[in-house]
Amino acid sequence: MPRLVSFPNGLALALAAAADWLSLLEKSSGPFLTALSGGRIARDFFTAVTKVAGKSGAPLRDVHFFWADERCVPPGDPASNFRVANENLLRPLGISPERIHRLKGELQPAAAVAEAAAELRRLAPNGALGMPILDIVFLGLGEDGHTASLMPNAPASVLQSREPWVHVANSPKPPPNRLTLTYPMLAAAREVWTLVSGTDKETALRESLRPGGTTPFARVLRERAETRVYTDLTGIEGLGFVPCQRD
Repeated sequence: MPRLVSFPNGLALALAAAADWLSLLEKSSGPFLTALSGGRIARDFFTAVTKVAGKSGAPLRDVHFFWADERCVPPGDPASNFRVANENLLRPLGISPERIHRLKGELQPAAAVAEAAAELRRLAPNGALGMPILDIVFLGLGEDGHTASLMPNAPASVLQSREPWVHVANSPKPPPNRLTLTYPMLAAAREVWTLVSGTDKETALRESLRPGGTTPFARVLRERAETRVYTDLTGIEGLGFVPCQRD
């Protein structure tokens, strides 16, 4: 079951998610493996983390940064998810390069996937099914219900893969070539927090939350015991889900 946390607007959502994540980090010890995503709300979230961490002095020294997905573009490209995180989170907070494990979209996809997977397996414990376990994955939600770069009507190679990341070559939104975490990786993660902001996401969120939902995000929800959803959308109670208070 998803755990819904409701907010009046995207700014309040981003600030709350930032505060909650930093609170979680304060309770942890040792390496904390985090995967980031892109999107409009991700930029606000990164900015909020920088603001809250700067004021509180919250430690991020043990956080290792991976990515839930990346476009097959160079790191300086405007479409790069890494660029958004680097400009609004990593560089402002002075995150050391050895804790940044980006998906190298400028490489051939197979090489980029292999390099990132090797880094993850070097740092992450293995779960019961042999999947490396991330401590937390931050996701967004597309208007068509995709999350990370897991697209509707994805080929069987994506749906069945037991690898940490795969190459997606048919994204309906440009650029078509992307790298994405797989469903088993999202199922294995200790925490998955999804940030959903904007009325253009309402139809996708409703379809994802309803019993028998057909979106990629609906599949993520079904394969996990719990997924936290931060949203500024209203009326979700009509589906039978009541927004929960934060910890």
